[in-house]
Parts: sequence; C-alpha cells; structure tokens
Amino acid sequence: MKSNQNYLIVVVGPTAIGKTALAIELAQHFGCDIVSCDSRQFYKEMTIGTAVPSPEELSAVHHHFIQNKSIEEDYSVGMYEEEVLPLLDRLFEKNNIQVAVGGSGLYVDAILKGFDVFPEVSEQIKDEIEQSYDRLGLEYLQHMLQKLDPFYFAHLNESNPQTLVNPQRMKRFVSVSVAANAPYSSFLNQKKNIRNFTPVLIGLEADRPLMYERINLRVDLMMQQGLLTEVKALQPKQYLNALQTVGYRELFRYLNGELSLEEATEEIKKNTRRFAKRQLTWFKNNSDIRWFSFREPLQNILSYINEFTR
Repeated sequence: MKSNQNYLIVVVGPTAIGKTALAIELAQHFGCDIVSCDSRQFYKEMTIGTAVPSPEELSAVHHHFIQNKSIEEDYSVGMYEEEVLPLLDRLFEKNNIQVAVGGSGLYVDAILKGFDVFPEVSEQIKDEIEQSYDRLGLEYLQHMLQKLDPFYFAHLNESNPQTLVNPQRMKRFVSVSVAANAPYSSFLNQKKNIRNFTPVLIGLEADRPLMYERINLRVDLMMQQGLLTEVKALQPKQYLNALQTVGYRELFRYLNGELSLEEATEEIKKNTRRFAKRQLTWFKNNSDIRWFSFREPLQNILSYINEFTR
C-alpha cells in the first residue's frame, strides 16, 4: 500500500444491513479507529432506538461520535464537519487507513466533500418573508427570486421547474438573497475544503424483501430490549429536534394515547422501511460506491480495498 497516502474506508447502506459489524472487522484488520457518521447515534440519551453498537462492539475498536452529545444540544451537519475533519487529521497521523461508517447520507457527504456556506438569515427577515407569503402566495416568492436572482430563476425554470412551486425552498432562496444583499446562486458551487484522504466507499445491500425482513426483526428486538421504557423516560422532552426520529415519534404517539402499542410498533416498522428506501436512493446516486451483498465474505471486500489502495 502507498505509505504516503491516506485512505478513509467508508461503509454505507440502509439501516439494519450490518454496517457496524463490517466496520469493526475492517478496523480490526487495519488496526485503526471507527468514525461514526450516523446522526441518530450522536445522542447519549438514545441507545436502543438508534441501534448504538453494543458495549462489546465499542470495546473491540475505538469509536468516535457515538453518544457524544446530549439531545438538549443544538447540533448540525455543519458543526459535525468542523469537528470530524480535525479528528481525522489526528487519526491519520497514527495510521494512514481509517474507517467511517453510517447511514446518514448528509453526514457522509460532510466528511467527503463539505457544503456550500450560506450567510445567516435573521429571524426578522424570515418572519417578513413568511408573512408576505401568507398574504400574497407563491407568486410573491417567484417574483422576488426573479428580481433578486434572475440567473438562478431562469436556470430553475428551465432545468428544475418543480422547485419554483416548492414554498419552503423558495423561501430559503429569497431569504438568503435578502439577508446577503446578493443573489442566492452566488453562494453555490463554492470551492470545497480539500480533503487529505482518498475515500474507499463500500456499500452493503440485500434484496428488498430480505432487507425489510431484517428491519422488522430489528424493531421486534428493540421492543424486547426495552425501547418503550427508553422512550417513556424521554417523553417530557419529546418536542426536542433530536427526538423527531423513527422509533421515538411513533412511541410518543402511543404514550400520548393516539395509537395502540401494536399500531405504534407497526408504524415503526413501516417508517423504518421507508427510511431504508430513502437511504438506498441517496447512496445509489453515488457512482463511486462499490456495492457488496451483506453476506459477502470479508476477504472479498478486503481484496477490493487492497486493490484500490495499491
């Protein structure tokens, strides 16, 4: 392997596919750490419903970004990017191969390429645009964008017209343009932070029926492990952003008397299956990912990595 080149092995795929187990095997093989890019596993108050690695798995390899935040903290993908890159710099000083794992596509992208930086928009500007939209409707937003950023308006009109009828996105475009006194499009396609590593992207997948079966079994296991008790303890804080996630939302509805426990459990399964489908759609758009069956022998995956890094 090239000793002067850093490689980040990134294990991705839908929920319940076996990413954690593979990441641990890879980290043990290469003698390195694991960096989590799973946005659900950052919070120390959430364990069962986020499928945090077991104590045995956590002791097998040094993990980072696992239960390191409180649900009370405001935490964003931008803050994650600011924290994870210096950590990777330090880890690469010890070993030129490291492993990252997670099913949160946005957080994987934060590691791999970063994001465009937009100016802050004040609450006053947001409120004014919201009130104008309530009074004048979508045409107001379209007129404002055409006036403030005619280039971007024309581009959307030609290539992505459905965006022009999406109120949330249109509010965002207009509010940024007003706050910055500059076109929204001027903040797009900025030069991203240069990364000091080459990513090796490994995707795990299974046939759809088998993937759904694994999800259903995992939800049943979580319920047996005490997910309801975990959620009950968090009920007073159910309004927090970190808890607006599958497995918690549905059981809050049960505790609030909106669903039976059986209905809530079925809702968790259904919503987790939908979540897995969205994860796959996101990752399948990345042509750099090399896909393997979740049953693929470790040696085959190692052979691919060794060939990639040779």
